[in-house]
Amino acid sequence: MIRNDLRNIAIIAHVDHGKTTLVDEMLKQAGAFRENQVVAERVMDSGDLERERGITILAKNTSVLWKGVKINIVDTPGHADFSGEVERILKMVGGVILLVDAAEGPMPQTRFVTSKALELGLKVIVVINKIDRPDARCTEVVDEVLELLLDLDASEEQLDSPVLFCSGRDGTASFSPDHPGTDLAPLFEAILERIDPPEGDENGPLQMLVSSIDYNSFVGRIAIGKIERGRMRPNMDVVVCDYHDRVQPYKAKVVNLYTIEDLKREKAESAMVGDIVCVSGIEGITIGETICAPDTPEPVEFVKITEPTVEMTFSVNDSPFAGKEGKFVTTRQIRDRLYRELLKDVSLRVSDTDSTDSFVVAGRGEMHLSILIETMRREGYEFQVSTPRVLFKEIDGVKQEPIERLTVDVPEEFVGTVMEKMGARKGELQSMHPVGSRMRVQFLIPARGLFGYRSEFLTDTKGEGVMNSVFEGYAPYKGEIARRSQGSLIAFESGEAVTYGLYNAQERGTLFIGAGTPVYEGMVVGATPTGEDIAVNVCKRKQLTNVRASGSDDALRLIPPRVMSLEAALEFLGEDELLEVTPKNIRLRKKILNTSMRLKAVNKKS
Repeated sequence: MIRNDLRNIAIIAHVDHGKTTLVDEMLKQAGAFRENQVVAERVMDSGDLERERGITILAKNTSVLWKGVKINIVDTPGHADFSGEVERILKMVGGVILLVDAAEGPMPQTRFVTSKALELGLKVIVVINKIDRPDARCTEVVDEVLELLLDLDASEEQLDSPVLFCSGRDGTASFSPDHPGTDLAPLFEAILERIDPPEGDENGPLQMLVSSIDYNSFVGRIAIGKIERGRMRPNMDVVVCDYHDRVQPYKAKVVNLYTIEDLKREKAESAMVGDIVCVSGIEGITIGETICAPDTPEPVEFVKITEPTVEMTFSVNDSPFAGKEGKFVTTRQIRDRLYRELLKDVSLRVSDTDSTDSFVVAGRGEMHLSILIETMRREGYEFQVSTPRVLFKEIDGVKQEPIERLTVDVPEEFVGTVMEKMGARKGELQSMHPVGSRMRVQFLIPARGLFGYRSEFLTDTKGEGVMNSVFEGYAPYKGEIARRSQGSLIAFESGEAVTYGLYNAQERGTLFIGAGTPVYEGMVVGATPTGEDIAVNVCKRKQLTNVRASGSDDALRLIPPRVMSLEAALEFLGEDELLEVTPKNIRLRKKILNTSMRLKAVNKKS
């Protein structure tokens, strides 16, 4: 059976190339909203963190109706750290819209997700977006996309993909960059013509691969996926099995069945082959498992998700301020929350350690883990994390480490500085060519060489540089890399930071705190340019005598402190330091808080 009334597509692109904005316009022009309805910008980015950062973190489903054909659309993340979301979502669709920025051209993540789509043999529609940019270079970018497809061994049919020119913000599409068009009709027509309709045996035994999991406190886990064969109804008995035999097949029951209409989930009486559906009532189901008819437990092959490359240790907060700000502070609460995250994030790994109060969490990159940290602290969790570490492998008796492909776009005058820094971090130059008025330089660099580099890079390029990296593979260990050039200013005693103590401390380096901040012994209050740790007394008050005038302290001028964001704090973190995370504060601290004990430990090492 061929479902001519249905198409399933995913939108894939590099971060910031305009996927979510284009989906907004597709929803508007297909009549998903009332004429007078107030609609938020980037309506698909529903999470607070997604809205604040302007990035998509979780892949989301929506659908539109065009000329009687239902088009299921999956909006995917563009950031490399969330590419696990993209890999599994591609199993649900029959084709992809490959979105490329008209000025930037194909970027590292474009390459990664396109290779995954081509491997699965999906049909491709190339969309050159943001053609209204003043620095757009449409014809050159089309050539770059074709080069990319050739490079990735695309089939003849995939190389013959239609190319459209869009402005997602204006909601226009056309087949020529010189004539912008008036609406997105050409894009909708291309989807109907180019993307294959789903097909399968409507009367065969049920088979549905779970590609995504949602969680709702009322109904528990909700499995999302495409029906590969047969029909599904509420209250039907099923068997859940797994392609990689991770679990034994077990019996279950479909309680509720939903289909996705526009942005809402609608209850359905039945669904059949090709439909993307949401199923509730199956406790313990997870991504990659297959829901089958009871008499035919045949699991669908599931793509093996790329392994994590970075890990951190999450542990219970044991600082002097522990338990004052968080709602969930115990080992059990932190452990439950981390294991619950595994239900919907396939790229994450959590494992217990010898210590009962710490857990090793492995993910795709610093951003992947920092989003988890930020989400947990907003939910009221209080804990501490170690510095990120890369995961080494031993292949054929050789120690190997993860390598990233780094693409840097910078004005010409900053190329020398970037090259110098890359050399110190074991980066190998791959290519360099001009893109408009800027230079695009590609390096292969160890993943650990990128730790702490982003803020340094922005300083070096005066905020004008753009850097993106994507996992390339494993290669032999490249040798030692200096973790950071700065040292820490460490509070010498507990108390409250005062202007007099801070004024004397700021001569030693850059401060992270202002007057009135509570501190404890061993807390990191600033950075030193020398690379050495220095203990400072920020709580020291001026000794008053009856000779001094009461207003003489007003002359002390403090330099405004450098307020550390979560990412900046993770970048700064040293090997012997921890990051204390609470719903209200982020504090850097030494693992050993006591000054004399810490000095003894340093002397022992040396």
